[in-house]
Amino acid sequence: MKKKVLSLILVAAMGVSMLVGCGGTGTEDSQSESESKNSEAGSEDKDGEFVVKQDAIDNLIASSEGKTVHLDVWCSETTAYQEVMGEVIEAFKAQYPDVSFEIVIGAQSEAGCKDRVLEDPEAAADVFVFADDQINDLVKAGALQEVVTTYTYDPAVTNDEATVEATKVNGKMYAYPLTASNGYFLYYDSRYVSAEDVKSWETLLAAAEKAGKKVGMNIGDGWYIYSFFAGADLELTMNADGSNSCNWNNETGLKVANKIKEIASNSAFISINNTDATARMKASGDLVAYVDGTWDATPISEAYGEGYSATKLPTYNLDGEDVQMGSYAGYKFVGVNSYSQEKGWAMLLAEYITNEENQSKIGVATTEMPANTEAAKAPELQNNVALKGLSEQYPFSDRQVVGGKYWDPAASLGAGLADGSITDIQQALNDAVLGITQPAN
Repeated sequence: MKKKVLSLILVAAMGVSMLVGCGGTGTEDSQSESESKNSEAGSEDKDGEFVVKQDAIDNLIASSEGKTVHLDVWCSETTAYQEVMGEVIEAFKAQYPDVSFEIVIGAQSEAGCKDRVLEDPEAAADVFVFADDQINDLVKAGALQEVVTTYTYDPAVTNDEATVEATKVNGKMYAYPLTASNGYFLYYDSRYVSAEDVKSWETLLAAAEKAGKKVGMNIGDGWYIYSFFAGADLELTMNADGSNSCNWNNETGLKVANKIKEIASNSAFISINNTDATARMKASGDLVAYVDGTWDATPISEAYGEGYSATKLPTYNLDGEDVQMGSYAGYKFVGVNSYSQEKGWAMLLAEYITNEENQSKIGVATTEMPANTEAAKAPELQNNVALKGLSEQYPFSDRQVVGGKYWDPAASLGAGLADGSITDIQQALNDAVLGITQPAN
């Protein structure tokens, strides 16, 4: 399989540990005059170093005298995210003791953030964390404020180049990079399956069956089933109009789908979602390998104990050739709502949340790799088991750029292959591709 290098940030950051084995428009037109002046000052540098725009910050403070600045922040509903974001917000407020803040943190999954924002942008949070594949729709709807003002650092310089490029639409930056670890890999319990066993689906399933255990993956989800087809170099791309091109129903695709059905029908395999999987690990202990992301590192590490391990996804045998599974990978961004009544403070807060110190703090707390190139070097992250697994999978990952018509047909295809309800696989592939490639609107 050809290697698809998405970004070098994880490979570079993890290299050492791997060697040792471990009504608004959302544009600048909606800015106030004072914000526009701040943005003009935001590009100033001295001797190649960013100059803090203290005058712009002082203007914000002065404009807030005698009132309370209200800001809503949305981030992941997980305990780790809620707690660390609370710490970051309190530290932000302490930086400006002369300003009265009321900052409320809400729970909102990054995966569903776009949908919730677009339900009513004017009622949505001022600042929110979202997955990178949502940026085009958010910008198109006018819900994201362009990053035209920089106060304390330049996010276009301090973050990994690929993450910065992913924040841009038509060459303009619309979000602040936060993490570069929105991908998946294989967790396993080395007490039951070895590092050699997990190299392929064939050896992994055989070892799990011998141990009387199970191996899991959520095949009925388009995000995960993509990995099988991507590994065989089949096409799934988004066109300029938001529709998709897909050739999964060709001869190779048929072989891949049959292989998925074969894996799913193995007595040692279970197709299961993330929430049920981590609960099962804790309750019965029979799920000893599972495809997941860094967000479930804590419950999985607790369940696997001293056997806690992670690595790239397995290969699978197709016509006598070992095919390395691909995967989706991506980033998480912090966006500012273009409808915010406090855009200046919202932008300063978004900048603060995503600075080097806080990216490192959030990364350690949530087991996510920072987008900031210096924060990614933190020892706590370089020695992290889950991030090691993610870094091993990264060379085989593609950035998630796909039209919205993909998800439901892909999920139906995966679910049917997983539960055995699909009998005519070629017809099921034809139907899936027809749905995936339908017009975007």
